[in-house]
Amino acid sequence: MSADVRPIAASELPAWLTTLNTGFLTPGTPTESDVAQRAAHSDLARIRGAFDKATGQCVATFRSFAQELTVPGGAVVGSSAVSNVTVLPTHRRQGLLTRMMEAELAAAHARGDVLSTLIAAEYPIYGRYGYGPATVHAEWEVDVARTGIDRSRPAPVDGGRIDLVDAAEVRRVGPALHERLRAWRHGVIDRDARWWRLETGEEEMSHRPYKERMYAVYRDAGGEVAGLVSYRADDHWTDSKTPLNTVQVRDLLAATPQAERALWHFLCSIDWVLKVRTGNRAPDDLLPELLPDARAARPVSAADFLWVRVLDAERALGARTYAVPGVLVLDVDDPSGPAGGRYRLDAGAGTCSRTQEPADLRLDVSALGSLYLGDASAVRLGALGRVTEHRPGALALADAVFRTARRPWCPDVF
Repeated sequence: MSADVRPIAASELPAWLTTLNTGFLTPGTPTESDVAQRAAHSDLARIRGAFDKATGQCVATFRSFAQELTVPGGAVVGSSAVSNVTVLPTHRRQGLLTRMMEAELAAAHARGDVLSTLIAAEYPIYGRYGYGPATVHAEWEVDVARTGIDRSRPAPVDGGRIDLVDAAEVRRVGPALHERLRAWRHGVIDRDARWWRLETGEEEMSHRPYKERMYAVYRDAGGEVAGLVSYRADDHWTDSKTPLNTVQVRDLLAATPQAERALWHFLCSIDWVLKVRTGNRAPDDLLPELLPDARAARPVSAADFLWVRVLDAERALGARTYAVPGVLVLDVDDPSGPAGGRYRLDAGAGTCSRTQEPADLRLDVSALGSLYLGDASAVRLGALGRVTEHRPGALALADAVFRTARRPWCPDVF
């Protein structure tokens, strides 16, 4: 079999969406509304498909879009976010993903993107294209009765207050709160106005029907919104009419520790609720220790989340800040992309440039992606054989230079 890989035409969007649905195991013909929404909010030049030469059928899908990522120190860098990647089971192992990915990485570099990012449904696929897992997400289930929280007393609000609000208020105050968060929390990506419409039910897609939610905001003593939570509760009762409900958190943003504490205590104080599922949180989230009994929060999942692929090493490494000063010469191997070469990173000055100096460390571009946001350990990657030390002590120095006090967190799937 053979196939053409290319950007799709507008007339091919329904067929592309049908293949996307099949690839994600949600078969069905897209509605006219689905097609219109996708056309209105996508750049067709960045939607690729593979088309079987014999039948003309769309057999693989691929899409990218512009994204902003906060890096350590608070700077924002431009990324090409990859999403909607599928290959039909009849056309696997024919190199279609490789061809689509190579075209995308070349286009992203030509556009001037510093990075490419994605969230991997399967772990083994994307390392061979230069991506490395750069953040971890975690989820806890809180046994409310065990927390030690006195549910008869209001949540501690430090002079502020918690208010229940509607979806329209979330759309009004949420974007500014998120901008406040991503100004300092590395790993966070941007949210556009459509994100807020979809997450509050103002706009809906047929394949992802909106489910009603409840919302609460935390306002500090000055009246400024410093926290927001979106949540749902199930309706589970025993035969004797005893409530056994669980709250599922969809989104919890907090610009201050005080807001974070107040919102978790609020959720754990809701009547009829026995358990709280936290949703996607940072692996070093404050939550367990915010409770009087931290063991009431039971870890239920932890896995890689955001993957990073460096396209321009000089700009990427020069954009972030570093915990300690130090100079490292990195020999980066990137046979299928643009980031290969030898670079002198001066962490104290915050500069990175190409050099001919002897290398301190050699690593492939996927390992650089894992190190980039500060979560991975260079020493550990060295033990795994993914980073080679040429100067004694360079791995330990890289650990001190790259690691961050708080772990990176990406709250959003894309």
